[in-house]
Amino acid sequence: IYISKTSNIFFKNIHIWKIFTHFLNSVEKQESVGVKMDPEEKYNQMKPYAGMPKEVLLLYSSQARYRVPREVLFWLMVCVTLALVAVTITVIALSPRCLSWWQASPVYQVYPRSFKDSDGDGVGDLKGIMEKLDHFQYLNIKSVWISPFYRSPMKDFGYDVEDFRDIDPLFGTMQDFEELLAAMHDRGLKLIMDFIPNHTSDRHRWFNLSRIRDPHYDDYYVWVDCDPNGPKPNNWVSIFGNSSWTYDEVRGQCYLHQFLKEQPDLNFRNPNVFQEIIDIIHFWLKKGVDGFRMDAVKHILEAAHLRDEPQVDPNKPPVSLVTTEWDLHSDYTTSQVGLHDLLREFRAVLDTYSREPSKYRFMVTESYDYDEVEKTMMYYSTHLVRESDFPFNFYLLDLPHNASGVWAKHLVHIWMGNMPRGEWPNWVVGNHDRHRIGSSAGPAYVRVINMLLLTLPGTPTTYYGEEIGMENINVTQSEIQDPAGKYNTSASRDPERSPMQWNGDMNAGFNNKTNITWLPVHPDYETVNVEVQMKDSGSVLSQYRFLSNLRESELALHRGWFCYIHADANVFSYLRELDGLNRAYLMVLNFGKESAITDLSSIPELPDQLMVLLSTNQVNDGKVYQKSQIQTEAGEGLVIQYSTSRRYNPNHPEECYVSEKACYLPTINILYKC
Repeated sequence: IYISKTSNIFFKNIHIWKIFTHFLNSVEKQESVGVKMDPEEKYNQMKPYAGMPKEVLLLYSSQARYRVPREVLFWLMVCVTLALVAVTITVIALSPRCLSWWQASPVYQVYPRSFKDSDGDGVGDLKGIMEKLDHFQYLNIKSVWISPFYRSPMKDFGYDVEDFRDIDPLFGTMQDFEELLAAMHDRGLKLIMDFIPNHTSDRHRWFNLSRIRDPHYDDYYVWVDCDPNGPKPNNWVSIFGNSSWTYDEVRGQCYLHQFLKEQPDLNFRNPNVFQEIIDIIHFWLKKGVDGFRMDAVKHILEAAHLRDEPQVDPNKPPVSLVTTEWDLHSDYTTSQVGLHDLLREFRAVLDTYSREPSKYRFMVTESYDYDEVEKTMMYYSTHLVRESDFPFNFYLLDLPHNASGVWAKHLVHIWMGNMPRGEWPNWVVGNHDRHRIGSSAGPAYVRVINMLLLTLPGTPTTYYGEEIGMENINVTQSEIQDPAGKYNTSASRDPERSPMQWNGDMNAGFNNKTNITWLPVHPDYETVNVEVQMKDSGSVLSQYRFLSNLRESELALHRGWFCYIHADANVFSYLRELDGLNRAYLMVLNFGKESAITDLSSIPELPDQLMVLLSTNQVNDGKVYQKSQIQTEAGEGLVIQYSTSRRYNPNHPEECYVSEKACYLPTINILYKC
């Protein structure tokens, strides 16, 4: 290499020397005949040529015919660069914020005991979830919420936590969790953990130390003097029934438990307890989890004065008949002053881990506030203070109570009419505490309810099995596992927690190693399962998948206007549109008990003819209706796509909602604030 480089330099220098010698000879020749030359003119006598020396190059480059074009090109490039920078800044300034991952797809709830058993013990586990990650991607699911898998004595199936920093052996190991999390992230999936701040198990180390009055842990829980054989400290009632107070013989006092007696309430008025919970949140965030579902948050604080709560029926004998939460107004055990300060501190911790791109940490709160929806709305963040990204919306769980379009609109409007301006809605139609929609509403209504869920604005949440229309199982008294069912058979939550139905094999593919399942498999598993429905384009699963993909791909559906159109005894109809986009969607959903013909001829913004993109009754796909005669059968839903330049929302602002207004500019295919 050295010899080669040296040779190149040598021969290059010889070439330059030859050129220079040739030039000197020509100069000497001209001088010999009496021609006197200016030194600069010596170079002017030669034309530019390849390989010319630097002096010749500089001489020619300074001439106007070379200099001017060069300067013009330079300043043109500067102007173009500045223009591109200006356009980029303008586009960024005018563009609405991008949707975060928790807004981009449905949230899928996995109940780990029932999802997939990998080791044959009859109980689902973390490795089983990892085996089924393809299912989430098939459904275009990007956010997965997994119910508790902490170490627990399982008195409430994981909601009684013995160790917040460990995995229960029933579900696997910490290594199994880390491998699951890494596999999910590799596939672009986000993991939301269930977090239970209100209480622990009575086998937790903190409680055992508090029982013996360890100085540091003495008031980690709510203790009150009481007579073991006398009346309780007050009339407070547990969620599971009967008194919220249990006498502990070791300590000689009563402790508070708003759930099972095996789930003592933490005392958040002790700053050490608060710091313990903060440290646990840090622990899991450092592991890489993407967010938390905060369980039972309204119960975190209770009134320090411990007064009796007022009875709903003042005339009912308090001692013998006040035994359930419905007998009392929960004025002193829920939603106390200081609750939101605690939750905002939790949020602040998550925010410290949200600074990297695409690493946003999500927080959703669970609070059943029923007719006090204004309490639920307080969990939303504001422009001044951040709290949860949204509180869970449970109002659609009441859909089966009244099969009508008016009722469906009413439940939707409870949320949309009370949600703070600019916030993001969400919708839940099933979970591990409520009967499956296939049983509560009936199998004929599963498709139309899923269509509602996936076409409303905001984030839908799907409980495992709802995408295939699973129904409740029948559980005999001897088979009851749920502690709530042991207190009250009719309150058992076991029916909606049966094993996931993957195929028609043994145990529906939930456990293919042994013939054991912690709860019975539904007898319809041979026809209602994932494998069968993947092959049927008209199945519940196929329609769910189509709507999930449509929601992501269509701007009008995932960030456009939502407008009420019509509601009657059977049909609820609404549209989704985006300003500037000539494609919009009309939903016509029949929640009633009979077929109906819907007349929308009074709406000039709709074209006269409407073609069905998707019907829950596959034979009606592609059918064309006159807008004055849109026919639906009971339980049928229609997604109608139409083209129009007329917008509905400008003329009906009281009927329309949007979280963040945006417009579409088709010429350059961008969204902008408008």
